[in-house]
Amino acid sequence: MPYNRAMRRLFPSAYGQKLFLLATVPLILAVAAISVIVTNQARQLAETEIQVLETELLEAKKAELRNYVTLARNSFFWTYGNRAPDDAEAKDRVTQILAAMIYGDEGFYFVYDYDGRMIVSPRQTQLIGQDLSGERDSQGTPITDALIQTARSGAGYHTFLWPKPSTGEEAMMVAYVTGLGSWQWAMGTGVFIDDVLQTVAAARADVEARIDQTFVQIGGITLLALVIVFLSGLFITIRERRLADAKLKELTQRIIDTQEEERGRVARELHDSISQILVSVRYALETAQRRLAKGDERASHNIDRGITTLTGAIQEVRRISRDLRPGMLDDLGLGPALRALIDDFGQRTGVKTQFETVVFSNRLDSDSKITLYRIAQEALTNIERHAEASSVRISIAGSRRGALMRISDDGKGLPVSGPNPGLGLRNMQERIEQLDGTLRILSSKKGTTIEASVPLSHMLSPDAKTTDEKGAA
Repeated sequence: MPYNRAMRRLFPSAYGQKLFLLATVPLILAVAAISVIVTNQARQLAETEIQVLETELLEAKKAELRNYVTLARNSFFWTYGNRAPDDAEAKDRVTQILAAMIYGDEGFYFVYDYDGRMIVSPRQTQLIGQDLSGERDSQGTPITDALIQTARSGAGYHTFLWPKPSTGEEAMMVAYVTGLGSWQWAMGTGVFIDDVLQTVAAARADVEARIDQTFVQIGGITLLALVIVFLSGLFITIRERRLADAKLKELTQRIIDTQEEERGRVARELHDSISQILVSVRYALETAQRRLAKGDERASHNIDRGITTLTGAIQEVRRISRDLRPGMLDDLGLGPALRALIDDFGQRTGVKTQFETVVFSNRLDSDSKITLYRIAQEALTNIERHAEASSVRISIAGSRRGALMRISDDGKGLPVSGPNPGLGLRNMQERIEQLDGTLRILSSKKGTTIEASVPLSHMLSPDAKTTDEKGAA
């Protein structure tokens, strides 16, 4: 699809994935960690608050129960306190008083004797007179025995499940019981706390809802951040792509210009030197042919002249071939090739030349040799065209960090006007950067020095087979 092809152009698989993962993975991990921390802290804080709320509500219920029991005891205080323990009439009177004291929709008082027999149960009269000792609720919590034990100890609270009079279904109840010791009774009242439990459950549900809402908000913010990261990455990629395309076009044009310049130079040399020499040879041979036909003894002179001229043509072809790809560089190594290059430069231009090399144990690989040779060739071309120098010096040596070639002249230096370097200097820089090396140019009115260094990674071990038999590079 056109859209997919466009996206693949905008986001190459390796670069696009790495960029997006680099931006999004730390963000997602950070958001996940923050979400977990915030959730745990929110739950802990909410649980603490809920427990405090539950405790306060239960304490309020318990205080209410204690007041109810105190009120009931006050209602029969004189009857209970002034009668003998076996006074049946007094017990009946107290029983009637407690049975009549019902409150609310579910509230009532209950009385057990210490043997577990139910004495008062106004809302569940069917239980009156039954022996309920050993009774437990549906969860296995003891009821009667626990209430009697608490009453024997004086007074206290007990929580258990008990059928609600209005529905007949079990619900959680908190009871407060006190003992009437002289009559061996356990008297108390209870209140159902399902409303408290519902309030607590509603609070927990509200907390979970708020946590879920927080998660949604964090997710929304994260999604928005990812969209921003994606759009930013898209913008940066498009921008970098355009810059890369522009640089690629510039480099392509530079390569084309360099090729055309080299082709033009070779064409000029072939036309100006080889072509003229061959024409001269042809003229000499034609002249010799005519003289031989006439029996002229001067024919041998024309043949000798043609042979001499043809020898010059052969030498010129060798020079052009050496400039294109010096065979000496492959056969003898960089040192002899540089020496031949600078000697030829001195003979051609009349400039005083000097070449120095230091024997070093490591050898340069093939890429480094051709790169340093081309840099030297380009530098000498610039010196010949622009420097107006009277002397040139080339030195090359090795060190623990690699190899260093230095080219110095005493010319007028490089021009300081203009921000962009010339094509030759750009070619030098690009060549050395391909080797991860460095190019340093020092220029003044007293001359120019070019230093090209190759890292140690392009040096071969001493026992490696190279063409540099003399170790000159």
